[in-house]
Amino acid sequence: MQLGIFAKTFAGTDPTQVLQAARAAGYATVQFNLACTGLPSLPDEIADVAALVARIDAARVASGVGIAALSGTYNMAHPDPAVRTRGRQALGHIIDIAGALKIPLVTLCTGSRHPGDQWAHHPDNATLEAWADMVADMADALQRAEAAGITLGIEPEQANVVASADDARRLIGEMASDRLRIVLDPANLFEKADAGHARTIVARAVEIAAGLTVMAHAKDRQADGRFAAPGRGVVDFADFIARLRASGFEGAVVTHGLEPEDAPDVARFLAPLLTVPA
Repeated sequence: MQLGIFAKTFAGTDPTQVLQAARAAGYATVQFNLACTGLPSLPDEIADVAALVARIDAARVASGVGIAALSGTYNMAHPDPAVRTRGRQALGHIIDIAGALKIPLVTLCTGSRHPGDQWAHHPDNATLEAWADMVADMADALQRAEAAGITLGIEPEQANVVASADDARRLIGEMASDRLRIVLDPANLFEKADAGHARTIVARAVEIAAGLTVMAHAKDRQADGRFAAPGRGVVDFADFIARLRASGFEGAVVTHGLEPEDAPDVARFLAPLLTVPA
C-alpha cells in the first residue's frame, strides 16, 4: 500500500509546489485535483489540454510524487438534467486528462437529489428515479473510461444515492463493468458511533467491498459525528487497514479533510500501519 493525501490539502496553483509540499509532509502519492493548477476542479472547457497535461506530468517528475487518482466529482443525481449534462461534459475532460497522464483512477460522486449540495442528504435519494438518473450518467462515464483505459471509483456516502457498500456492489453488478470500482472511506460509513460500533460497521463494509476496492480514504470522525484527522476519532485505522490487507487490497490509502499543518503528523500515524507485518 502507498500513503497518499488529497493534493488540494496544500494551497497553491503551481502543481510542482503542491506535490513537493505533499512529499515534504511524508506522502508518496496524491489524489490530484485540477484546482491545484488554477483551473476549476471540474472545468467546462480547457484551452490547451496538451499544455496542461505536460505541466502536471512535469510536476509529477520533479517532485517524485505519484498521482494515484484524479478527482472528477459532480452531482450525478442532481434533480436538474441540465446540471447533470454540464457535469457529464466536464467529467469528459477529466477522463481524457487521466488517460493522457496514465492516471489509473478517476473518483466520482454518485450524488444527491439535494439541489445545492452534492454531499447533503435528500429523502429522494432513495427513489428509483434518482438511481436511474445516476445510472444513466454512470453508463456514459464508463464508456468514456473504457476508451481512455482508466477506472472509475465510487465512494459509498450516507448522504448520496450510493449510501453503503451494499449499494456500491449493486451498482457495479448492474453496470457489469470492470472499469467501475469502490473507494472506501471508513468515516463516511456512519455518522455517530462509539469506537466498537464504528469498528463493526467498517469491518462489514470492507468484507462486502472485498475484491472491488481500488482505493481507501483515511478520514476520521468524533463520536458526536464531527469529522477529524485520522487518529483523532473513533475509527480504528489499524483494524481497518489490516482488514483491507487481508482482503487483498494493495492500493493507495489517501487521507483528506485535514489542515496542511496536520499532514506530517497524520503521515507519521498512518505510515507504520501500511507496512506489511514481518
